[in-house]
Amino acid sequence: MVRRSPMALKSVRLAIPSALRRLRQRPTLAICSLVLLLVGLCTLWPGLFTRADPYAVNIEKRLRPPSSEHWFGTDDFGRDLFSRVVYGARTSLGASLVVVAVAASVGTLLGALAGFARGSLDDLIMRTTDLMISFPLFIMAMVIVAVLGRNITNAVIAGVIIWWAQYARLVRGNVLSTREQPYIEAARVVGGSPARILLRHVLPNSVAPVIVKASLDIGQVLLVITGLSFIGLGAQPPAAEWGAMVTIGRKFLFDSWWYPTMPGLAIFVTSLSFNLLGDELVMLLDPRLRSAVRNA
Repeated sequence: MVRRSPMALKSVRLAIPSALRRLRQRPTLAICSLVLLLVGLCTLWPGLFTRADPYAVNIEKRLRPPSSEHWFGTDDFGRDLFSRVVYGARTSLGASLVVVAVAASVGTLLGALAGFARGSLDDLIMRTTDLMISFPLFIMAMVIVAVLGRNITNAVIAGVIIWWAQYARLVRGNVLSTREQPYIEAARVVGGSPARILLRHVLPNSVAPVIVKASLDIGQVLLVITGLSFIGLGAQPPAAEWGAMVTIGRKFLFDSWWYPTMPGLAIFVTSLSFNLLGDELVMLLDPRLRSAVRNA
């Protein structure tokens, strides 16, 4: 049996009221956290919220308005729109999280190498970064998906390609300032290898802005992923994906307003919540990070 120390239990008891007090002081943080918790549960366990099959066709119930049986109404094939929005979170938000995770990892690694190694490697990475950042993000994503093929996997690949450069530039700037600190010089003096110094000392002290930027970027990436699906370059029918549902539902906007509105609201609320949560995290962690992250 594991015994917990009294100090650990006391720390937990003190941390919980502190967190609750912080949520009361910042209602925006509390609301956004609740919304994203629900969306996260929809992504991981959509069966908790609906037992309807999002792909079950029932033409007799075609374009039914919202009711107690179908909370968000039905689409043009009689499929339950609420279940499709719930299951769509797995595709839309799941793809966005993968893009941010991979882009942040690749960009952090390349930015750390550029800032720590300097020289020709730094020039090569940063010139590539400048080239990637110089193009409009959405247009580049459209071109990449058009070349690779129209599906959600290629949309994720396009998102990673257009997003990693921002993290590389952000991390490089932090590494350049961190590598000149006295404790880095001390690590060199005692014989630390460049790889050890980079991984043990430089990188851990340079990733705080990456965490903040990642929280801000999820909402923006979600708009890109759903935007690609909206113009027919992302998820393809009959996939339950928010952007794809909006582009099909817009044909029925005036007669069946709920069809494009419900997935559109899901995109709006989720993206807004991530952006507001990111701003709140910046203020809670370190307000000085705001300018660094916004300028990346």
